[in-house]
Amino acid sequence: MDLVSLLYGRQDRSWQAQANCMGVDPDLFFPERGASTREAKEVCRGCVVREDCLEYALANGEKFGIWGGMSERERRRLRRARAMQRTTTAASAS
Repeated sequence: MDLVSLLYGRQDRSWQAQANCMGVDPDLFFPERGASTREAKEVCRGCVVREDCLEYALANGEKFGIWGGMSERERRRLRRARAMQRTTTAASAS
């Protein structure tokens, strides 16, 4: 059993085999603080599993790196926006 399965349970990650980043140096997706993320995001731009990757990162609270073409800061904004949307939707349904 791998570390991700131990931490988060078994999840379907078959999408990873189709990812543009397969075979690319992982360091590209985990740049030093303040370094450019442009190259990593370019790899993600045309990826057919970009959404799967992003949703995986959001569901698992990935704190570092570029996932689904987004940095942690961008993913945090997306999580907040989704939470606000859920709150608004729930309030209007009541």
